[in-house]
Formats: sequence, structure tokens, C-alpha cells
Amino acid sequence: MAKNRAVFICDDCGAETLKWQGQCPACAAWNTLVAATPRSRPARASLTPSSSVAILADVGDALDARIASRIGEFDRVLGGGLVAGSVTLLGGDPGIGKSTLLLQAAAAFSTDVATLYATGEESLRQVGLRARRLSLGTAKLHVLAETGIENVLEAATRSSAKVIIVDSIQTMFTDVVESAPGSASQVREVAARLVQHAKTSGTSVVIIGHVTKEGQIAGPRIVEHMVDTVLYFESDAGSRYRLVRAVKNRFGAANEIGVFAMLEEGLREVRNPSSIFLSQHAAPVPGSLVMVAREGSRPLLVEVQALVDDAQGMNPRRVAVGFEQNRLALLLAVLHRHAGVATAGQDVFLNVVGGVRIAETAADLPVLLAVMSSLRSAPFPAGLISFGELGLAGEVRPVPYGEERLHEAAKHGFRRAIVPTANVPRKAIAGLEIDGVERLPEALEKAWD
Repeated sequence: MAKNRAVFICDDCGAETLKWQGQCPACAAWNTLVAATPRSRPARASLTPSSSVAILADVGDALDARIASRIGEFDRVLGGGLVAGSVTLLGGDPGIGKSTLLLQAAAAFSTDVATLYATGEESLRQVGLRARRLSLGTAKLHVLAETGIENVLEAATRSSAKVIIVDSIQTMFTDVVESAPGSASQVREVAARLVQHAKTSGTSVVIIGHVTKEGQIAGPRIVEHMVDTVLYFESDAGSRYRLVRAVKNRFGAANEIGVFAMLEEGLREVRNPSSIFLSQHAAPVPGSLVMVAREGSRPLLVEVQALVDDAQGMNPRRVAVGFEQNRLALLLAVLHRHAGVATAGQDVFLNVVGGVRIAETAADLPVLLAVMSSLRSAPFPAGLISFGELGLAGEVRPVPYGEERLHEAAKHGFRRAIVPTANVPRKAIAGLEIDGVERLPEALEKAWD
């Protein structure tokens, strides 16, 4: 019988090589290759009923009900709740609230189905203390302090758990791989075991993952491809608000967000997120304008602030927080070329209030309007909102879901909107005056009418 040859796996990217090298040939990281013995192949087995060939029309009709956590914002990000047999990966910075949110969700899940909360980060006493602090006085939740993935899956089978929460995947290990917990090979193998268990038993699995300095989940990127849903916690330093964003979801909308507030008794959902992203000014101030962004399936009112000042050095600065800096430079070039407004001698600073990151092009028009307001020291009239994409030719292009954005603005008491002409609805919206524009100079003219 041929002897299993040792392979070397990179702790950073998970690439495999047959010999040790000082530098990983895939990601160019130094001293990250770790020896691992490949697992012998299991004996070939016959097809089981779950692995037999089926007709798509026969299996597509029976849809299992989702398991809801009764935490509205969390269920929204998941697409309505956990799907049977799904695997969800939740990542975020240390101390941002991952364990707190999932312990709250686990307590809610346990009222409907058997739920196992497996932790390798804390002792059972520590979990109990946190549960009492969060007022989670439930006796139905199964709790396990264990780092061996085989023991976790065995305990889940004994307790007939339909939901398994693992905190965290970096603390779990399997005896099959000869490397330390948290290494790329261990993370990949543990994830494979959890995915296999979820698919064969119909159990919903939620995994907590640590993140790197770059904000990505630590371990090989293949883990994100193995799971069904990937969620990220986002927050600004010092802010009590937390955003949970779905960057991948096979059973719901990607880029959906849930908004939470961190309080002493745990995370509480924010039912009206637009209210926390709007500053309360006693009077209109220059450089501030509200736009209607769309995050996932919901419109969201966000304040865009701009500050234009004389450059303090030879090279004017372009700084953007919550907005792509290269796109800000592009928009300033459009402003110069098609509106005759030069900012070559000014520093331009842009901020999206509340720590939200706006990636959609609907922010183009509000950004330039806010820049012009700061440059002219001329505040906008109260109750004005805007959205729209700008082309390099100076045209104002329509954006998706324009009518839904306008209804959201009207619901929050805004009285006037400057939007692309193609986004003006056929039927008037009560209480909202809508000005459609086709070119950037036209938008600048109407903003201060």
C-alpha cells in the first residue's frame, strides 16, 4: 500500500505544496507553510437515499419552514430565518457582539427546536453569567464547552439538536489534521465536518469566525465558499450601533443589513434605522444633504456631509469616509468639466453619517450637491433629499427602486426631492414635491430655488 505523503498547507491562504518552502507560492506570505498528513480516503460506499438521483420537480415543491429567532433585524439579514441544513458564517472584530447576538438567538431558537450552543472561547460558568446579564433565563438551551469537533457533533446527535451554534471555528480542531487549532488546515477541515453534518442531518449550523486586520474572516477563503450564508458585523470605533451585513446568502438577498444598538442588557434591534443616520441640526448647515440609499431590500435615509476648505499644502486632499475615494475624485472632475466649478485649490472631505458604507452610484448626485453647498457656504432648504447617478458626460442617470426611495423620504417628512427625471413617478406622492433633472447644471440650479 502506498504511504501517505506529507503535504504543507499555508496558514494564510490554505494553498497546498508537496515540499516545504520559506515563502508560500500562492500568496507570497513568509513562514506560513505547516506540515499536515493527508487523510486517507474512506472506503467507497453505495448510494444512500439522500445521495440518490432525484427529479428536480419532485424535490422543489416541499419547502421547510424557516426557524425564526424572533429578532427581527437578524431574521431579515438571514432572509426570514435559518433554513434547515444551512450553514451560516458570522464574522466581526473582537468584542463587537458576535457571541452576544448568537446567544440571544440561541435562546430564542431553543423555544421551538432543540438547540446546542458549543463554545470553545468560554467556560460553562462564563456562558451562564453572560446569559443572566442578558436576562436569558431559559432552561431549554443545551450548552457545551468543547473544542473537539467530533465531540460537538456527537453531543448534537445525542441531544437531537436542529440548530448548532459554534463559537468559534478558530478554537475547534479535529484529530484528523496534525496542526494547531486555528490553522488553515484545521479551519478548513472543521468547516467541512460541520457542512457535511448539516447537509446529511438537516441541522442548521451557525459558525462564529474571527477576522484579520484587513476585516476578512481568518483562515482560507474556501470556507466562505463552503457555507451558504456569510454575515459580517460592522461598526465604527466608539459607536454603540452595530450593522450585520449579508455578503453572501443562498436563501435571501445579499447586501441586506440589520441594525442593532449595543446596550447593557445586550444587542437590541433598531426598527427604524433611518432615524439614527440623520443628524438633528437646529438650523440648516452648509455641506449637509440627506440621500436615500438602498441596502438589501430596504430604503435607508443617510446624511452625507462635505467640507471644502483651502488646501493646506501643495497637493489638495481628497478624503472620504463611508464612500469610495476614487469615485469622489471622479465626481469632482465631472463637476469641473460640466459645471465649471474647480476644486483644484481646495481640500475636499466627505463623510457618511453613522458609519454606513455607501457603495451604490445613487450617492453621486447628493455628494456633489453637498460639496457645492460647502463650497458656497449655502445650506439647502430644510426637508430636501436627493439621489441619482452621474455619468462622465454630466448626465443624471436613474437608479433602481426610485419610487420606493421617494415613499421612504415622504414617510419621514421630507417635502422636496431632486432626482433623475426617469425616476419621477407617474403618480404624485402626497406631501412631496419632486423635481426631475437630466443634467448636473440643472440639478445645481434647482437645489437652491
